[in-house]
This record gives sequence, C-alpha cells and structure tokens, in this order.
Amino acid sequence: MTSLIERDKVMALIMEAMAAGARQNRACAAISLNKRTLQRWQSGKSTGDARPLRVQLPKNKLSFLERKHLLTIVNSDEFGQLPPSQIVPRLADCGQYIASESTFYRVLRAENQLKQRRAERPAKQRHKPRALSATAPNQLVSWDITYLPTLVLGVYFYLYLFIDIFSRKIVGWQVYDTESSELASDVMRDICIRENIAPDQVVLHSDNGSPMKGATLLATLQALGVTPSFSRPAVSNDNPYSESLFKTMKYRPAYLGQAFESLLAARRWVGMFIQWYNHEHRHSAIRFVTPAERHANLDTELLQKRANVYEEAKKRHPERWSGITRNWQPVRVVHLNPDQRVPEKTDQKEVNLELKKTA
Repeated sequence: MTSLIERDKVMALIMEAMAAGARQNRACAAISLNKRTLQRWQSGKSTGDARPLRVQLPKNKLSFLERKHLLTIVNSDEFGQLPPSQIVPRLADCGQYIASESTFYRVLRAENQLKQRRAERPAKQRHKPRALSATAPNQLVSWDITYLPTLVLGVYFYLYLFIDIFSRKIVGWQVYDTESSELASDVMRDICIRENIAPDQVVLHSDNGSPMKGATLLATLQALGVTPSFSRPAVSNDNPYSESLFKTMKYRPAYLGQAFESLLAARRWVGMFIQWYNHEHRHSAIRFVTPAERHANLDTELLQKRANVYEEAKKRHPERWSGITRNWQPVRVVHLNPDQRVPEKTDQKEVNLELKKTA
C-alpha cells in the first residue's frame, strides 16, 4: 500500500517525464507501475488507499447465539474430551448440524480451547540442564544403559556404563539381563567405595529413563551424598559423553557384530573393551593420552615430555616449522551442557578465577 505522500511524489515524477517527451506507459513501466493504477490515483487524489479501512463481514458467519451454542456443546460432558473431527460426525449421527469441522476448529482456536482437550497432562516447558564442569577426576560422572543383543530376537542384555567426564575413564560397569534402579544402585555404591568418593563430591548425570529416576537409585544417591543431574526428555545431546562412548564401543573392529550367547560371554567381551579403552586407547579429547593416565593425574608429565620432544625437533630443523609446535597443554576444564562456549584456560589460576565467577 502506498501513502498519499508517496503517490504525489510518484505522479510528479511521471508528469515530469511526460513533460520531457516520454510516453505515459513507458514512464510507468520504468518504475514498475501499472498505468491503470496511475489513472486510479489521479481520479481519487484525496481518498488514498481504502483497503485498510475496509471491514468485510462474511454473510455465513455464526451469530452470537449460534457461537455460544457451539461452545456449550464442545464443553459438555459428552464431547468435552473430543476433538472437532470426532464431534461433527457424532452430531450428524444424532441428526444435528451445528457448523462445519473447520468452523469448530476456528471457534475453539479463537477461544484458546484447542489444546489438551483429552484427559492427559498438559505439556510442560523444558529447560536446558544446568551447566556443569569438572577440573579434576571424580567430580562429574555420566552414565547410561545400552542394549547388547542375545540369541533370542527381541531379548537383550543391558550394559550399565559409568564414565568420568574429566578423564573419560570408565569408572564402573556391569552387564545384567534386566533394567532396574536397584542394579544401578549397586554399581554406583561400588564406584564410590573404589574411588573413595566423599559426600557432596561428585555429580551424576544421566537421561530420564526409569532406571535413572527410580526411587531406589535416588535414595542411594542421597545416602552416598551424590548429586543427581538429568537431561531433557528425548534430548540425547544433553548426555553426549555416554552416547559417544557407546558409539566407540559398537564401532570397534573387535565388536562381535552378532548376538551374545550368554550373559557371561557379554561380560567377558565388555571387560576386554574396558581394558582396551581405559589403558590403551589414546583419547583425542584429552590430548591423546589414555583415560587411565589422565584419571591418575599422569597426563601432565606425559604431555610435557611430548612438548619437549617437539621443541628439540624444532631446534634441529627450524625450517620445517612455520610457527609454534603442536599444543600439548593438558585440558584443564571439561564442560557438560555449557551455557556458552567457554575458552580453554591454560593457567590453573585463570581456571579457578573463572569457576569463582560462574559459581
């Protein structure tokens, strides 16, 4: 829509072009204006565009009483939990026609009655889990359960796997034939004993599965002084460390690729994988040291030796290096579900200062 002021400017420009010898249709085409539009503007210079002032009432609009009757029907005990797609055919079976199905939807939408008409809990707004971080082992642990196939189709063994997020070490695991919070409680209690975890020292993060939120496990965590943390429902990205570990396990060349014949066979294979992962696998996220080395605080010395090797190589052949050597500084802080990307701090004093600011 064009205002009166803009119309006057456009008509003045066209009149100026016509005075200079241009044709009206050519002048209108130059500014992508239809000549019929120009003629309408010239005939009604003072009225302006009347489209915003137009009020159009459909002839078949429901009256106030008809609309009230419709709302009374849809909110009755008989139809109060049914959508319009179910109400309209049932009314027709009773020999009644109130309005079309689309009209029912339109009226209910206008009255904000279209959501949650069935007997169920209304949807809740979910928020991202609180940001967590770890600066040492045994501060933040993530766990989950994955299926291991058996010889019986549809029947599985269940691998309970607990990983320390700072060191990436698998600190606890077990394979069972059922899922339950009682079994998870046993594994967590064993972890706290072996790792000598004090009350209020560690946060345990998991998804929203029934074993993770079972009353037995929550009571055990409270007794051990472990703080629980949960992902949003159906959001696997909130628990990325456990999901990534499961992929690492199931994409190993040594993975059988077939069903386990017994619970003992599954436990043997998982035990071999844990041994390889903790003590042989150089993890890319922790500067390619093993999780066991980082968990035992041996990674700083190992990385310093690598840095020295690179510095000596640079001194022998400086022409082969265009800049600084490879970064072998230890990863000081590991984040879980951060609010924003936090730059890595290479100095421990800066790390402690950053944690104080975010506390």
